Amino acid sequence: MHEVKPFYQQHFGVPPAWAVRAPGRVELLGNHTDYNQGLVMALAVDKFIHLAGGPRRDGRIEVVSTAFPTPARFSVSAMTKEEAAPWADYVKGLLLQLQRRGVHFNGFNAAIHSTIPLGAGLSSSAALLVATALLVRKLFPYRLTETGVAAPPSPDSRGELPPLATPEKLALAKVCQAAENQFVGVNCGLLDYIASLFGKAHHAILIDCQDLRVEWTPLDGQAEVVICHSGVRHALADGEYNALRRHCEAAARALGARSLRGVEAKDLTARQGQLPEREYQCARHIVGENQRVTFGERALRAHDLAQFGQYLYQSHESSRDSFKNSCPELDLLVELARAHPGCLGARLTGGGFGGATLNLVATGQVEDFRRVIAQGYEARTGRKLESWPCRIVDGAG
Repeated sequence: MHEVKPFYQQHFGVPPAWAVRAPGRVELLGNHTDYNQGLVMALAVDKFIHLAGGPRRDGRIEVVSTAFPTPARFSVSAMTKEEAAPWADYVKGLLLQLQRRGVHFNGFNAAIHSTIPLGAGLSSSAALLVATALLVRKLFPYRLTETGVAAPPSPDSRGELPPLATPEKLALAKVCQAAENQFVGVNCGLLDYIASLFGKAHHAILIDCQDLRVEWTPLDGQAEVVICHSGVRHALADGEYNALRRHCEAAARALGARSLRGVEAKDLTARQGQLPEREYQCARHIVGENQRVTFGERALRAHDLAQFGQYLYQSHESSRDSFKNSCPELDLLVELARAHPGCLGARLTGGGFGGATLNLVATGQVEDFRRVIAQGYEARTGRKLESWPCRIVDGAG
């Protein structure tokens, strides 16, 4: 929080009343399975959206960001998109969803500082949505339910609100999803918000997106997570993500299933001829990913990181060959990682079409891995490679 608070005071002339932070997430295994009601494994990592804020009484909202020069200024009663500050669409979309659920709030000022690399696939957008919801809760206490709001929580003697219970976290994740689906225009699933809210230090989060069951399993301390940014910015609102979702939903309908979660691998193979080739490819990837998450969980619980790493490689191959949401730069990063003796597994992470790879690297070999991969990537592409070791952290608060 050390940068966002002085930034807020510099811009607004007073200290903030509250500050919150929400972590980015790394999708460990289960690519695009969330909106198919499937299984996914994720990590909350030590890259954050920090948000500081304070109330105002005129019904106006002003949001500033260390990443963008133009502030966003709008009224509580008039929240529309503006070309000058498109980054503020996430804030506006979240506020509109809270209003629709009966949350009452007045004007406020807010400042944003991010340590999540933009376009790297670590879901800075989800972290911003979650942080915005938590800041509004600090300023104008509310309690979400499945259908709306209940009596607001009471602060303690220090003014602190009680922690969010699991049902409230899930309701909040759905609000964030609706904001990104309906206002921003990305038809994404619940993974990113659940990961940001439910993170647990040193643990992988296991999410069943059919019944929204969340569990955790320790991630063995013999390996560390390294993110390698391809330098290719992905913009999921451009349409590729939504197109993949349409293919998956069309395949499920053709197979008579509510979602691809309900399709077994043997049945998909038997009915391949009933699907257009592109729909079959997408379905094959999703069905296979659900299996890999199941097998991957077993490997983690057995402390078999070598086997778990093989599922990561298999996941990337499926994304590349069947789902087709990889790109040459991501493929190269995985190829280079596979050749390093310290790498246990690697795959693209996030929506794809650019962004980053996740690499599981043996403890003690992280710096050599980063050096070797950077040299190989620059030699083959002419681009400098950015990479980050990631600590697995607790969720938003």
